[in-house]
Amino acid sequence: MKSLYLNKKISRRVENGHPWIFGNEVNTGKALDAAAKPGEIVNVFTHDKKFIGRGYVNPQSQIMVRLLTRDKDETINEQFFVNRLKKAWDYRQKIGYTENCRLIFGEADDIPQLIIDKFNDYFVIQTLALGIDVWKPAIVKAIEEIFEPKGIYERNDVPVRELEGLEQRKGFLSAEFDTNILIEENGVKFNVDIANGQKTGFFLDQKDNRRAIQHIVKNADVLGAFCYTGSFEICAAHYGAKSVLGLDISQNAIDMCNKNALLNGLEKTCKFECVNAFDVLKEWSKEGKQWDVVMLDPPSFTKSRSNINKAIGGYKEINLRGMKLVKPGGFLVTSSCTNLVQPEVFLDIIQMAAADAKRKIRQVVFNSQSADHPIIRGQENTHYLKFLIVQVM
Repeated sequence: MKSLYLNKKISRRVENGHPWIFGNEVNTGKALDAAAKPGEIVNVFTHDKKFIGRGYVNPQSQIMVRLLTRDKDETINEQFFVNRLKKAWDYRQKIGYTENCRLIFGEADDIPQLIIDKFNDYFVIQTLALGIDVWKPAIVKAIEEIFEPKGIYERNDVPVRELEGLEQRKGFLSAEFDTNILIEENGVKFNVDIANGQKTGFFLDQKDNRRAIQHIVKNADVLGAFCYTGSFEICAAHYGAKSVLGLDISQNAIDMCNKNALLNGLEKTCKFECVNAFDVLKEWSKEGKQWDVVMLDPPSFTKSRSNINKAIGGYKEINLRGMKLVKPGGFLVTSSCTNLVQPEVFLDIIQMAAADAKRKIRQVVFNSQSADHPIIRGQENTHYLKFLIVQVM
Protein backbone atom coordinates (compact mmCIF):
# COMPACT_ATOMS: atom_id res chain seq x y z
CA MET A 1 0.00 0.00 0.00
CA LYS A 2 1.33 3.41 -0.95
CA SER A 3 1.96 6.13 1.63
CA LEU A 4 2.05 9.90 1.95
CA TYR A 5 3.38 12.20 4.65
CA LEU A 6 2.04 15.45 5.99
CA ASN A 7 4.03 18.63 6.13
CA LYS A 8 5.58 19.53 9.46
CA LYS A 9 4.30 23.08 9.71
CA ILE A 10 0.53 22.59 9.37
CA SER A 11 -2.32 22.74 11.85
CA ARG A 12 -3.16 19.66 13.88
CA ARG A 13 -6.62 19.56 12.27
CA VAL A 14 -6.13 16.10 10.72
CA GLU A 15 -4.39 14.68 13.77
CA ASN A 16 -7.29 15.97 15.90
CA GLY A 17 -9.87 14.05 13.89
CA HIS A 18 -10.76 15.83 10.65
CA PRO A 19 -10.89 13.32 7.76
CA TRP A 20 -9.91 15.68 4.94
CA ILE A 21 -6.31 16.18 3.82
CA PHE A 22 -5.74 19.02 1.36
CA GLY A 23 -3.07 18.93 -1.30
CA ASN A 24 -1.06 21.74 0.31
CA GLU A 25 -0.82 19.72 3.54
CA VAL A 26 1.09 16.90 1.85
CA ASN A 27 4.88 16.88 1.87
CA THR A 28 5.82 16.99 -1.80
CA GLY A 29 9.37 16.00 -0.87
CA LYS A 30 7.92 12.71 0.31
CA ALA A 31 5.42 12.32 -2.48
CA LEU A 32 3.15 9.37 -3.00
CA ASP A 33 5.11 6.18 -3.54
CA ALA A 34 5.21 5.54 -7.29
CA ALA A 35 2.35 8.02 -7.69
CA ALA A 36 -0.80 6.42 -6.30
CA LYS A 37 -3.63 6.16 -8.78
CA PRO A 38 -6.75 8.29 -8.25
CA GLY A 39 -9.16 6.35 -6.04
CA GLU A 40 -6.48 4.13 -4.56
CA ILE A 41 -6.25 3.48 -0.80
CA VAL A 42 -3.14 4.99 0.83
CA ASN A 43 -1.62 5.19 4.29
CA VAL A 44 -1.12 8.64 5.80
CA PHE A 45 1.67 9.51 8.23
CA THR A 46 2.82 12.62 10.05
CA HIS A 47 6.10 14.21 8.96
CA ASP A 48 7.88 12.07 11.57
CA LYS A 49 6.29 8.83 10.34
CA LYS A 50 3.51 8.40 12.91
CA PHE A 51 0.51 6.60 11.44
CA ILE A 52 -2.60 8.80 11.15
CA GLY A 53 -4.92 6.67 9.06
CA ARG A 54 -5.76 5.35 5.64
CA GLY A 55 -8.16 6.55 3.04
CA TYR A 56 -8.73 7.11 -0.63
CA VAL A 57 -6.63 9.49 -2.67
CA ASN A 58 -7.29 11.74 -5.65
CA PRO A 59 -4.28 13.92 -6.56
CA GLN A 60 -6.51 15.79 -9.02
CA SER A 61 -8.83 16.98 -6.23
CA GLN A 62 -8.26 19.91 -3.88
CA ILE A 63 -8.98 17.43 -1.08
CA MET A 64 -6.23 14.94 -1.85
CA VAL A 65 -7.15 12.30 0.73
CA ARG A 66 -10.30 11.48 2.66
CA LEU A 67 -9.65 9.15 5.58
CA LEU A 68 -11.77 6.04 6.09
CA THR A 69 -10.09 4.65 9.19
CA ARG A 70 -7.51 5.53 11.83
CA ASP A 71 -7.05 1.91 12.87
CA LYS A 72 -3.81 0.65 11.32
CA ASP A 73 -5.10 -2.92 11.59
CA GLU A 74 -8.34 -2.24 9.70
CA THR A 75 -8.36 -3.26 6.05
CA ILE A 76 -10.43 -1.41 3.48
CA ASN A 77 -12.29 -4.18 1.66
CA GLU A 78 -15.88 -5.34 1.07
CA GLN A 79 -16.29 -6.42 4.70
CA PHE A 80 -15.23 -2.93 5.82
CA PHE A 81 -18.36 -1.47 4.20
CA VAL A 82 -20.59 -4.18 5.64
CA ASN A 83 -19.25 -3.33 9.10
CA ARG A 84 -19.67 0.43 8.60
CA LEU A 85 -23.27 0.07 7.37
CA LYS A 86 -24.15 -2.23 10.26
CA LYS A 87 -22.69 0.26 12.72
CA ALA A 88 -24.64 3.13 11.15
CA TRP A 89 -27.87 1.11 11.12
CA ASP A 90 -27.40 0.16 14.78
CA TYR A 91 -27.10 3.87 15.65
CA ARG A 92 -30.28 4.78 13.75
CA GLN A 93 -32.22 1.98 15.41
CA LYS A 94 -31.08 3.08 18.87
CA ILE A 95 -32.28 6.65 18.33
CA GLY A 96 -35.57 5.63 16.72
CA TYR A 97 -34.97 6.25 13.01
CA THR A 98 -35.83 3.07 11.17
CA GLU A 99 -38.56 3.31 8.55
CA ASN A 100 -37.27 6.37 6.66
CA CYS A 101 -33.86 7.78 7.51
CA ARG A 102 -30.44 8.81 6.31
CA LEU A 103 -28.51 5.61 6.81
CA ILE A 104 -25.10 7.02 5.89
CA PHE A 105 -24.24 10.71 6.28
CA GLY A 106 -20.76 10.81 4.79
CA GLU A 107 -18.04 12.00 7.15
CA ALA A 108 -20.36 11.78 10.16
CA ASP A 109 -20.52 8.02 9.64
CA ASP A 110 -16.83 7.66 8.75
CA ILE A 111 -17.49 7.05 5.05
CA PRO A 112 -16.64 10.41 3.44
CA GLN A 113 -18.74 11.52 0.48
CA LEU A 114 -21.20 8.63 0.70
CA ILE A 115 -24.89 9.32 1.17
CA ILE A 116 -27.45 6.55 1.62
CA ASP A 117 -31.11 7.36 2.25
CA LYS A 118 -33.51 4.63 3.29
CA PHE A 119 -37.15 4.92 2.23
CA ASN A 120 -38.92 1.90 3.70
CA ASP A 121 -37.32 -0.97 1.76
CA TYR A 122 -35.84 1.22 -0.97
CA PHE A 123 -32.39 2.79 -0.89
CA VAL A 124 -30.97 5.79 -2.72
CA ILE A 125 -27.21 6.29 -2.80
CA GLN A 126 -24.82 9.07 -3.81
CA THR A 127 -21.08 8.50 -4.24
CA LEU A 128 -19.75 12.03 -4.47
CA ALA A 129 -15.99 11.44 -4.74
CA LEU A 130 -13.89 9.20 -6.95
CA GLY A 131 -12.45 7.22 -4.06
CA ILE A 132 -15.87 6.17 -2.77
CA ASP A 133 -17.33 5.69 -6.25
CA VAL A 134 -14.74 2.94 -6.78
CA TRP A 135 -16.37 1.01 -3.93
CA LYS A 136 -19.94 1.40 -5.19
CA PRO A 137 -20.33 -2.32 -6.04
CA ALA A 138 -19.18 -3.24 -2.52
CA ILE A 139 -21.62 -0.73 -1.01
CA VAL A 140 -24.52 -2.12 -3.04
CA LYS A 141 -23.52 -5.64 -1.98
CA ALA A 142 -23.47 -4.56 1.68
CA ILE A 143 -26.97 -3.05 1.42
CA GLU A 144 -28.25 -6.26 -0.15
CA GLU A 145 -26.63 -8.40 2.55
CA ILE A 146 -27.94 -6.40 5.50
CA PHE A 147 -31.39 -5.27 4.32
CA GLU A 148 -32.54 -7.47 1.41
CA PRO A 149 -33.99 -4.31 -0.20
CA LYS A 150 -36.79 -4.06 -2.73
CA GLY A 151 -34.67 -1.68 -4.76
CA ILE A 152 -31.51 0.46 -4.91
CA TYR A 153 -31.24 3.62 -6.98
CA GLU A 154 -28.30 5.88 -7.76
CA ARG A 155 -28.72 9.68 -7.67
CA ASN A 156 -25.31 10.79 -8.83
CA ASP A 157 -26.70 13.51 -11.08
CA VAL A 158 -24.89 16.22 -9.08
CA PRO A 159 -22.26 18.71 -10.34
CA VAL A 160 -19.89 18.11 -7.41
CA ARG A 161 -18.88 14.78 -8.97
CA GLU A 162 -17.34 16.63 -11.90
CA LEU A 163 -14.79 18.20 -9.53
CA GLU A 164 -13.57 14.64 -8.95
CA GLY A 165 -13.42 13.81 -12.64
CA LEU A 166 -16.65 11.81 -12.46
CA GLU A 167 -19.62 11.99 -14.77
CA GLN A 168 -23.12 12.78 -13.56
CA ARG A 169 -25.43 9.79 -13.72
CA LYS A 170 -28.51 8.20 -12.21
CA GLY A 171 -30.23 4.86 -12.55
CA PHE A 172 -30.95 1.48 -11.05
CA LEU A 173 -28.34 -0.42 -9.05
CA SER A 174 -30.76 -3.31 -8.60
CA ALA A 175 -33.55 -4.78 -10.65
CA GLU A 176 -35.81 -2.00 -11.96
CA PHE A 177 -38.75 -0.90 -9.81
CA ASP A 178 -41.36 1.87 -9.66
CA THR A 179 -39.40 4.90 -8.44
CA ASN A 180 -42.54 6.69 -7.27
CA ILE A 181 -42.92 5.36 -3.74
CA LEU A 182 -45.00 6.15 -0.66
CA ILE A 183 -43.60 6.89 2.77
CA GLU A 184 -45.17 7.86 6.09
CA GLU A 185 -43.69 10.36 8.54
CA ASN A 186 -45.24 11.50 11.81
CA GLY A 187 -48.58 10.09 10.68
CA VAL A 188 -48.49 11.93 7.33
CA LYS A 189 -48.13 10.19 3.97
CA PHE A 190 -45.94 11.50 1.16
CA ASN A 191 -45.29 10.59 -2.43
CA VAL A 192 -41.56 10.44 -3.13
CA ASP A 193 -40.08 10.51 -6.62
CA ILE A 194 -36.61 9.13 -5.96
CA ALA A 195 -35.63 9.32 -9.64
CA ASN A 196 -36.54 12.93 -10.36
CA GLY A 197 -37.04 14.71 -7.03
CA GLN A 198 -34.43 17.04 -5.53
CA LYS A 199 -31.41 15.40 -3.88
CA THR A 200 -32.54 11.82 -3.18
CA GLY A 201 -36.24 12.66 -3.58
CA PHE A 202 -37.27 13.87 -0.12
CA PHE A 203 -35.72 16.03 2.61
CA LEU A 204 -35.47 13.61 5.52
CA ASP A 205 -33.39 16.10 7.52
CA GLN A 206 -36.46 18.18 8.45
CA LYS A 207 -38.43 15.28 9.96
CA ASP A 208 -38.22 16.47 13.57
CA ASN A 209 -38.69 20.10 12.56
CA ARG A 210 -41.90 19.32 10.70
CA ARG A 211 -43.23 17.88 13.94
CA ALA A 212 -42.12 21.00 15.85
CA ILE A 213 -44.80 23.15 14.16
CA GLN A 214 -47.74 21.07 15.42
CA HIS A 215 -48.89 23.44 18.18
CA ILE A 216 -48.39 26.82 16.52
CA VAL A 217 -50.35 25.93 13.36
CA LYS A 218 -53.52 24.69 15.06
CA ASN A 219 -56.51 26.77 13.84
CA ALA A 220 -54.06 29.08 12.03
CA ASP A 221 -53.95 30.56 8.56
CA VAL A 222 -50.54 29.43 7.27
CA LEU A 223 -48.34 30.63 4.42
CA GLY A 224 -45.45 28.46 3.24
CA ALA A 225 -42.84 29.77 0.78
CA PHE A 226 -40.38 27.58 -1.13
CA CYS A 227 -42.64 24.67 -0.30
CA TYR A 228 -41.10 22.14 -2.75
CA THR A 229 -43.40 19.09 -2.45
CA GLY A 230 -45.34 20.54 0.47
CA SER A 231 -43.96 18.57 3.40
CA PHE A 232 -44.26 21.43 5.92
CA GLU A 233 -47.55 22.62 4.45
CA ILE A 234 -49.17 19.17 4.47
CA CYS A 235 -48.00 18.70 8.06
CA ALA A 236 -49.50 22.06 9.03
CA ALA A 237 -52.86 20.98 7.63
CA HIS A 238 -52.53 17.60 9.33
CA TYR A 239 -51.90 19.34 12.67
CA GLY A 240 -55.10 21.38 12.38
CA ALA A 241 -54.35 24.52 10.39
CA LYS A 242 -57.44 26.42 9.26
CA SER A 243 -55.96 27.15 5.82
CA VAL A 244 -52.62 26.58 4.14
CA LEU A 245 -51.17 28.35 1.10
CA GLY A 246 -47.91 27.01 -0.35
CA LEU A 247 -45.70 28.75 -2.92
CA ASP A 248 -43.01 27.33 -5.19
CA ILE A 249 -41.49 28.30 -8.53
CA SER A 250 -41.58 24.74 -9.89
CA GLN A 251 -44.81 23.47 -11.44
CA ASN A 252 -43.61 19.89 -10.96
CA ALA A 253 -43.22 20.60 -7.25
CA ILE A 254 -46.69 22.16 -7.07
CA ASP A 255 -48.16 19.11 -8.82
CA MET A 256 -46.57 16.90 -6.17
CA CYS A 257 -47.91 19.21 -3.42
CA ASN A 258 -51.45 18.72 -4.70
CA LYS A 259 -50.87 15.01 -5.00
CA ASN A 260 -49.68 14.84 -1.38
CA ALA A 261 -52.62 16.91 -0.15
CA LEU A 262 -55.02 14.55 -1.91
CA LEU A 263 -53.18 11.52 -0.52
CA ASN A 264 -53.88 12.75 3.02
CA GLY A 265 -57.42 14.02 2.39
CA LEU A 266 -56.30 17.61 2.98
CA GLU A 267 -57.00 19.09 -0.46
CA LYS A 268 -59.74 21.37 0.92
CA THR A 269 -57.38 22.91 3.49
CA CYS A 270 -54.34 23.26 1.24
CA LYS A 271 -53.84 25.46 -1.79
CA PHE A 272 -50.63 25.68 -3.80
CA GLU A 273 -49.50 28.27 -6.34
CA CYS A 274 -46.64 28.19 -8.85
CA VAL A 275 -45.02 31.62 -8.39
CA ASN A 276 -41.65 33.20 -7.68
CA ALA A 277 -41.76 33.29 -3.89
CA PHE A 278 -39.10 36.01 -3.64
CA ASP A 279 -41.21 38.39 -5.70
CA VAL A 280 -44.52 37.47 -4.10
CA LEU A 281 -43.24 37.90 -0.54
CA LYS A 282 -42.07 41.41 -1.40
CA GLU A 283 -45.32 42.30 -3.15
CA TRP A 284 -47.59 40.96 -0.42
CA SER A 285 -45.61 42.59 2.39
CA LYS A 286 -46.13 45.95 0.64
CA GLU A 287 -49.84 45.20 0.32
CA GLY A 288 -50.08 44.52 4.06
CA LYS A 289 -51.25 40.91 3.77
CA GLN A 290 -50.69 38.85 6.93
CA TRP A 291 -50.95 35.27 8.20
CA ASP A 292 -50.88 33.64 11.62
CA VAL A 293 -47.86 31.53 10.63
CA VAL A 294 -45.34 32.13 7.84
CA MET A 295 -42.93 29.33 6.93
CA LEU A 296 -39.75 29.87 4.86
CA ASP A 297 -37.65 26.93 3.65
CA PRO A 298 -35.47 28.31 0.82
CA PRO A 299 -32.78 26.39 -1.06
CA SER A 300 -29.11 26.90 -0.23
CA PHE A 301 -28.00 30.39 -1.20
CA THR A 302 -24.33 29.58 -1.80
CA LYS A 303 -21.75 26.81 -1.71
CA SER A 304 -18.83 29.24 -2.07
CA ARG A 305 -17.25 31.39 0.63
CA SER A 306 -16.75 34.11 -1.98
CA ASN A 307 -20.53 34.59 -2.13
CA ILE A 308 -21.22 34.38 1.59
CA ASN A 309 -22.11 38.07 1.98
CA LYS A 310 -24.68 37.78 -0.80
CA ALA A 311 -26.14 34.73 0.93
CA ILE A 312 -26.39 36.60 4.24
CA GLY A 313 -28.09 39.48 2.46
CA GLY A 314 -30.53 37.09 0.79
CA TYR A 315 -31.49 35.42 4.07
CA LYS A 316 -31.97 38.78 5.75
CA GLU A 317 -34.21 40.01 2.92
CA ILE A 318 -36.57 37.02 2.78
CA ASN A 319 -36.88 36.87 6.57
CA LEU A 320 -37.57 40.60 6.69
CA ARG A 321 -40.37 40.09 4.17
CA GLY A 322 -41.59 37.03 6.02
CA MET A 323 -41.84 38.87 9.34
CA LYS A 324 -43.87 41.65 7.79
CA LEU A 325 -46.37 39.02 6.68
CA VAL A 326 -46.87 37.68 10.22
CA LYS A 327 -49.77 38.98 12.30
CA PRO A 328 -48.72 40.43 15.68
CA GLY A 329 -48.33 37.49 18.05
CA GLY A 330 -48.01 35.06 15.15
CA PHE A 331 -45.03 32.89 14.26
CA LEU A 332 -42.23 32.81 11.72
CA VAL A 333 -40.80 29.38 10.87
CA THR A 334 -37.53 29.72 8.98
CA SER A 335 -34.65 27.52 7.82
CA SER A 336 -31.21 27.71 6.25
CA CYS A 337 -29.43 24.75 4.68
CA THR A 338 -26.33 26.76 3.73
CA ASN A 339 -23.60 25.16 5.82
CA LEU A 340 -21.30 28.17 5.37
CA VAL A 341 -23.84 30.25 7.32
CA GLN A 342 -23.09 29.11 10.85
CA PRO A 343 -25.83 28.93 13.54
CA GLU A 344 -24.85 32.12 15.38
CA VAL A 345 -24.62 34.00 12.10
CA PHE A 346 -28.09 32.80 11.14
CA LEU A 347 -29.53 33.96 14.46
CA ASP A 348 -27.86 37.34 13.98
CA ILE A 349 -29.42 37.58 10.50
CA ILE A 350 -32.89 36.96 11.92
CA GLN A 351 -32.34 39.58 14.62
CA MET A 352 -31.20 42.14 12.02
CA ALA A 353 -34.26 41.34 9.90
CA ALA A 354 -36.50 41.87 12.95
CA ALA A 355 -34.87 45.22 13.68
CA ASP A 356 -35.40 46.38 10.09
CA ALA A 357 -38.99 45.14 10.18
CA LYS A 358 -39.46 46.99 13.49
CA ARG A 359 -40.80 43.80 15.07
CA LYS A 360 -39.85 42.23 18.37
CA ILE A 361 -39.22 38.49 18.26
CA ARG A 362 -38.78 35.77 20.82
CA GLN A 363 -37.33 32.36 20.17
CA VAL A 364 -39.56 29.31 20.46
CA VAL A 365 -37.42 26.56 18.92
CA PHE A 366 -33.92 26.45 17.46
CA ASN A 367 -32.95 23.10 15.97
CA SER A 368 -30.53 21.58 13.50
CA GLN A 369 -31.14 18.60 11.26
CA SER A 370 -32.69 15.36 12.49
CA ALA A 371 -30.43 13.06 14.49
CA ASP A 372 -30.07 10.56 11.64
CA HIS A 373 -27.87 13.29 10.12
CA PRO A 374 -25.36 13.38 13.00
CA ILE A 375 -23.21 16.43 13.68
CA ILE A 376 -19.48 16.12 14.34
CA ARG A 377 -17.98 19.11 16.11
CA GLY A 378 -15.14 20.60 14.10
CA GLN A 379 -16.56 19.35 10.80
CA GLU A 380 -18.80 22.18 9.66
CA ASN A 381 -20.09 20.32 6.61
CA THR A 382 -21.94 17.96 8.98
CA HIS A 383 -23.73 20.88 10.68
CA TYR A 384 -25.54 22.59 7.86
CA LEU A 385 -29.23 22.96 8.75
CA LYS A 386 -30.59 25.72 10.97
CA PHE A 387 -34.30 25.65 11.88
CA LEU A 388 -35.90 28.44 13.88
CA ILE A 389 -39.36 29.28 15.16
CA VAL A 390 -39.88 32.76 16.59
CA GLN A 391 -42.95 34.57 17.78
CA VAL A 392 -43.25 37.92 16.03
CA MET A 393 -44.70 40.61 18.27
